[in-house]
Amino acid sequence: MIPRAPKVTRVYQNHHLDSTRWDAFTPRDDDIVVATPYKSGTTWMQLIVQALLRGGQPTASLNEVSPWLDMRMSPIDEVIGKLEALSHRRSIKTHLPLDGLRFFPQIKYVVVGRDARDVFMSLWNHYSNYMPDFYEKINDNPGRVGVPLPICPDDIRQFWSGWISAGWFDWETEGYPFWSNMRHVQSWWDYRDIPNILFVHYNDLLADLEGEVLRVACFLDIEVPEEVLPRVVDSVTFGTVKQNAENIWPGMETSFRGGAQTFFHKGTNGRWKTVLTESDLKLYEAAVARELSAECAEWLEHAAAGEAE
Repeated sequence: MIPRAPKVTRVYQNHHLDSTRWDAFTPRDDDIVVATPYKSGTTWMQLIVQALLRGGQPTASLNEVSPWLDMRMSPIDEVIGKLEALSHRRSIKTHLPLDGLRFFPQIKYVVVGRDARDVFMSLWNHYSNYMPDFYEKINDNPGRVGVPLPICPDDIRQFWSGWISAGWFDWETEGYPFWSNMRHVQSWWDYRDIPNILFVHYNDLLADLEGEVLRVACFLDIEVPEEVLPRVVDSVTFGTVKQNAENIWPGMETSFRGGAQTFFHKGTNGRWKTVLTESDLKLYEAAVARELSAECAEWLEHAAAGEAE
């Protein structure tokens, strides 16, 4: 029995999300959930998990093998049907805070964290390159709760001011016009002692990809033969992923300017240092003080080259 088992206390429904879609999910004991805030290394971790499951063989059409269950674009019956049809070990993606996600003690969760300022820069690349067709798809898809996703402002610092200071949901104070980033991490951090939750930091993936791949493999009880490890690691380097971008995310050209090559942008940190001003960073510090414990804030900013303590 897991002490302090997480409970669903919030419902997340907006232009992108519908947390109630998890009500249709039936877990298998070996399921893997990649549970991340947006733009924190989600796709990278999905690919790492797939590489471990497939021995480094190429992953095509990631959405088919590791669907984003709470994303309301595809009918939930279709998504569940595809998951049920999979005969191999399954991996599912979620962007939900833990207070909005059904938690299953028999499956494993990999949570990836990243400095919020780096998240913002990646989100700017993402949001500012949305095509008109994507706004139409996300806003006109039946069942949307709440107002439409607004068009991205032209000014990056205007976007920063709203994103770091306002929430989409009444209980959030950052993340607008999507949903929380810091609060999301904290909701998982509060349960980091639960043995079927693993924390991985984006910085550690950059610094020691092989070591982090092996740490994830150990957590997932996946044995990686010595002769297979180089292939697994090479398959998830940024260069390899960028080269295979169109196979991993086919059809992106209708959603993003530049298609999948735009989605897989730079894979680097620190770009905020030449963008955010002193006054911008004061807004960041205020958000950290509102939303994060001291330990969680320290981990997000600096990583720990290992498990979150």
